[in-house]
Amino acid sequence: MSECTMIETYRGIAPDSTLNELTILAEALQGRTLQHLNATRSGGGVAELLHRLVPWTEALGIRTRWEVLRGTPEFFDVTKAMHNALQGDEIEITPSELAVYRQVLEQNAPTLTLDADVIVMHDPQPAYLIDWFPAIQKRAVWRCHIDLSRPQEHVWRFLRRAVSKYAMTVFHVPQFAQRMPMPEVLIPPSIDPLSEKNRDMDDASVTKVLERFTIDPERPLLVQISRFDRFKDPLGVIAAYRLVKTNFDCQLVLAGGSATDDPEGAKVLAEVQEAAEGDPDIFVLALPPDSDREINALQRAATVILQKSLREGFGLTVTEGMWKGKPVIAGAVGGIPSQIIHGVTGFLVHSVEGAAFRLRYLLSHPKAAKRMGEQGREHVRRHFLITRHVRDYLLLMLMVIRGCPEDMIRLPRRPAIRAGS
Repeated sequence: MSECTMIETYRGIAPDSTLNELTILAEALQGRTLQHLNATRSGGGVAELLHRLVPWTEALGIRTRWEVLRGTPEFFDVTKAMHNALQGDEIEITPSELAVYRQVLEQNAPTLTLDADVIVMHDPQPAYLIDWFPAIQKRAVWRCHIDLSRPQEHVWRFLRRAVSKYAMTVFHVPQFAQRMPMPEVLIPPSIDPLSEKNRDMDDASVTKVLERFTIDPERPLLVQISRFDRFKDPLGVIAAYRLVKTNFDCQLVLAGGSATDDPEGAKVLAEVQEAAEGDPDIFVLALPPDSDREINALQRAATVILQKSLREGFGLTVTEGMWKGKPVIAGAVGGIPSQIIHGVTGFLVHSVEGAAFRLRYLLSHPKAAKRMGEQGREHVRRHFLITRHVRDYLLLMLMVIRGCPEDMIRLPRRPAIRAGS
């Protein structure tokens, strides 16, 4: 798809000002190259974002490659532990485990050609590759997708030694940023309104998906879409549902898949299935990676969408739910408060009881729920569509290629790039 065709496809959906900026920035970057490196091609928010971003930059005339690390089960056990520790869990990671991490990167290094004008390393998994490619330091960016606001100190100290060698760092929201010696910028994630997961669906198609899962389309439906991960708190969602069930004849769907770099997913899924056992109104759906259409239908069928996370870098499902005009109840953690305006586009909660309280309100006030959903959709249109995300990536490329100005932001909580700016 050509640059003009890609941009015009979103005309009438995304703000015109953003589309016009894309045209100008793309012209300035013609012939430039971009490279992404992460740990998985399917499952999880990073892979989902890259599947949408890479075709965009390609269409804009920026040759783009996406590389994926080859890891062992032991490597992914270590990186999952690192991920949890960086989000605040008290987990001990031994020197021998860190040696496994570095060994796998050393094995990957000879298989990689990192020669793009701008190279983006996503999250902790590939971060230490910078040690094997010192020549790329001035054009390499470390992109953090997790909540680094209260990292476990010794794990962050280990990772920081590598991250400090990059030209720039990128975070979702200001509170995730750590003091670093290089420029730091903010680029919140986004959704693609024309993707299979987010495009419009007619009522008949939605109903057909519900019937396949034996879900009653006539009764209120609570839906949480997420990986089966303890930080997503699926057991807390079941507890909130049960508090609400005493007053409302509702159903609950917990649906999601797994990521190839998340070895804990199967265990958490088994715990959720056990907790739901015996209740015919709880639907635990372990979906394959190509289930975007089913997820779209479940979100559109929802009366209320939940994302009761205990830790969260940025909840894409929060934005997806608001885009579909649904009221969203989500944990007041990580990047979620940057998406939800409490009481306007959704509700932020801190506990099972708080989630149940807001569910009761929305189920008993359908007009208020409808108004909240409409306001949430407009909020997403202005701030969290892929067009804004691509624009921010193009600005990032220009900063790296041309060199950052001396007064570039170097302290946390003062972003250089803002959604909607």
